[in-house]
Amino acid sequence: MAPQHKRAGVRRLALGAAAVAASAALASGPVAGVGVARAADPRAPAPSPTTPVATPSALAPPAVPLPSAPARATTPAGEEAPAFGVFLKSDARGVARMPLFSHWLGGAELRAGHTYLPGHRWRDIEGSADFLKVWAHWRNKKADRMLVLNVPMQERNEEGVSDGEVRWLLRQGAAGEFDHHFRVLAERLVELKVPDTVIVLGWEMNGTTYTHRCGPDPEAWKKYWNRIVTTMRSVPGQKFRFDFTPSRGVDAVPWTKCYPGDDTVDIIGMDSYDQPAGMSFEQQVKEPYGLQHHVDFAKAHGKPISYPEWGLFRNGDNAEYMRSMLAWMEEHKPLYNTLTDYCPHGVWQCGANPRSSHLYRSALFGRTDQATPPLTPTPKPTPPSTPPPPADCTPLDLGSWVEEWLGGKLCLRFDWW
Repeated sequence: MAPQHKRAGVRRLALGAAAVAASAALASGPVAGVGVARAADPRAPAPSPTTPVATPSALAPPAVPLPSAPARATTPAGEEAPAFGVFLKSDARGVARMPLFSHWLGGAELRAGHTYLPGHRWRDIEGSADFLKVWAHWRNKKADRMLVLNVPMQERNEEGVSDGEVRWLLRQGAAGEFDHHFRVLAERLVELKVPDTVIVLGWEMNGTTYTHRCGPDPEAWKKYWNRIVTTMRSVPGQKFRFDFTPSRGVDAVPWTKCYPGDDTVDIIGMDSYDQPAGMSFEQQVKEPYGLQHHVDFAKAHGKPISYPEWGLFRNGDNAEYMRSMLAWMEEHKPLYNTLTDYCPHGVWQCGANPRSSHLYRSALFGRTDQATPPLTPTPKPTPPSTPPPPADCTPLDLGSWVEEWLGGKLCLRFDWW
């Protein structure tokens, strides 16, 4: 799936609300910008990962009372219990928003933190300390947390590079031309004390979007993957787990043709959104290279599964998809899953999916690793006390019915970026 479809956050606001905000701006004098946001609901992410700006407001803990975290749970077989999380933003704002998302879920524990390295240039893929340190700090606050890091295999990763050039780049990678970049990344992760990071390397390789796609030369792609993994594993102190994650379905090439082998793959993931239009969840399960094929393939290779990206998409506010996907994961116990949370996919930063939002929240409200969630809607829980708005957000009193429709207060912001 193209990233411009997945990672473009779009606010859908009522014309009346926009007019009120504009009027308030005029009445209050010149401001840097006007926007609408729930007090505990920051804006949706920008289209692609960006280098974070570590400002005090972004990193300061929100004024939200959260319950104490329970002890780490294990499955009956003694294995680590499945972790769940959410992708909220690639930079420091993603970390800052996680406690707010947890609060919205009644203190449910998010053990998986998910972010993406930018893929513009090699220096991005090497992982600057400024980008990674806030995620490393989050990971190391609790022993049972999991950092999930998507790592591009090529620079200019979303710049429409031709198949011919991709083929040439893959062959260069297979010959070891880019090994040093991944060694730098591995060393930085170890230095930041996150040597057990889950590396989602070259994700959605079976598609056409990314420069790290497999289709132009699957054999070179597999050799290149193996070189990267071997290089990163050679760094002293590392404990990385490498997650092979295609998109669901055939896409441009069957993803099994890209599988590099059991020796260099620790987890077999799948990015699975509610698409294409008109496709039922049952069809998503049964389609060639779909959800069932994924589970069966991983079992045959003795690997755990994961869902690094999932969420709503072409079928709109589809509560049946949400219910079915939660039930599927409850049945098949992925090592982790992280919902993509911005429009059109999400349930918290996107107000366009109220039915799916209610179902997701009902299923996971207050969840810990020791609790199995209900997978059908339950009566709406008593919401937690409303946290104070961010320091840069001045709430406007528009009446209870408007706030109910918006899911919170309308805010006038002075840092609209």
